[in-house]
Amino acid sequence: MVPVIQPVAAIAQRKITRRLIPFLFLLYITAFIDRVNVSFAGLDMTRELHFSNEVFGFGAGIFFFGYCLLEIPGAMLAQTWSARKWIATIMIGWGLLAALTGLIQNSLQFNIIRFLLGMLEGGFFPAVVVYLTHWFRYEDRAKAIAMFMAAIPVSSMIGSPVSGLLMRLHWFGLSGWRWLLILEGVPAFLGGIVTLFYLTDWPKDARWLAPEEREWITAELSRESLARKARQGHLSILAALRQPIVLALALSYFLLNTSGYGVNIWLPKMVQKLTGRGTLDVSLIVMIPHLSMRDGGDADRWVAFRQEQ
Repeated sequence: MVPVIQPVAAIAQRKITRRLIPFLFLLYITAFIDRVNVSFAGLDMTRELHFSNEVFGFGAGIFFFGYCLLEIPGAMLAQTWSARKWIATIMIGWGLLAALTGLIQNSLQFNIIRFLLGMLEGGFFPAVVVYLTHWFRYEDRAKAIAMFMAAIPVSSMIGSPVSGLLMRLHWFGLSGWRWLLILEGVPAFLGGIVTLFYLTDWPKDARWLAPEEREWITAELSRESLARKARQGHLSILAALRQPIVLALALSYFLLNTSGYGVNIWLPKMVQKLTGRGTLDVSLIVMIPHLSMRDGGDADRWVAFRQEQ
């Protein structure tokens, strides 16, 4: 039987997908867990530190003020500097800050760390989207982004029971909520270090691709870039922000996040108040909706990104 010789394009696409998507998927699980684990920590944190619901809600929400500040600059840095180095830098930084949240003693410290944590995490998703444009053609990016973003509901399914178990730790006189925040910051720190060595910025530098595979994807992306520039030119940031489609997507994303993160942050407290159950039981109940939920997450940003192509 004569073996089937696969074209260079198919082999290269398969190698790129298998190399990048599972790793980025794991990184996004880490990011999302660190983003919302304060909702579980808050079950005991508010009582131990005497935080009112207003104080806790403000500290949990101020994260997103910082998050907004670094999204556009983060995407620009990923493109002009190095997506690999930028992703690694912010992951190491947010891992340290996430762990430090477990050592706070008052609301001021809580607010400051949450704001800085939001700034660092705000650069992650745009940097990954930019990074994927270095590896996937226009017609392949939707699938790549979808596989990457599937980490959102998975992170909730994993993070909820793990958080409930960590809340039961009481080592060295520290409460369980402190260990939850400290230990869940460690994967981000380690992930940032691994990123420096595992990811490759551009196909031309990928030794894990054969020479003809590197040449194929580089040529495809170069041709696509030239065609896009010839077709629609270049918009400044201010000009882009005046586009009706951008404003419409920004509004829809604002409404989506207001409801989505409101539920993510307050659901554990609501379940605890309604059922009177312990933290582990609450975490298992909170996990249930995510077993069948298709989370929109950052999908609106992907629509906006496709409009620019």
